[in-house]
Amino acid sequence: MAINPDIESIKGFRAMLFEDVPAVISIEESVYKHPWTEGIFCDCIRVGYNCFVYEESDVIQAYGLISIAADEAHILNICVAPELQGKGLGKRMLYKLLDTAEQKAVESVFLEVRVSNQVAIQLYEQEGFNQIGVRKDYYPADDGKEDALVFARALNLPDD
Repeated sequence: MAINPDIESIKGFRAMLFEDVPAVISIEESVYKHPWTEGIFCDCIRVGYNCFVYEESDVIQAYGLISIAADEAHILNICVAPELQGKGLGKRMLYKLLDTAEQKAVESVFLEVRVSNQVAIQLYEQEGFNQIGVRKDYYPADDGKEDALVFARALNLPDD
């Protein structure tokens, strides 16, 4: 059963390519004070993580990355261009990542989120994630480090 049955009908999702990285970095740097580097994105593509962009009219508007190993997945990053935030694109990217995990028979999905990112925390809780822990001083911050909340969600796999 798909996380969101309509996700595959949404045009615009595709695999992230190396040539997308400059556009992805541009969004990353416009959203985060401590952005990922070009090397991190290239490494994620190179090692085979599931990396996606959402593109309309040849413009990348959002991206998401998830690593999958055995029966677990870890959402690494979801980001939407600032001018498009608050329009549901982040939720659609989350659905794309969860659907990808489900297709690969993942049982549990994990992620970290800054304690200050209340919009993301609310989204994850609405979508069935539960807080399972805290990682102290996980993220760089202007005044040192910021804690991360650790969330998990079980995926509903069909019975065999």
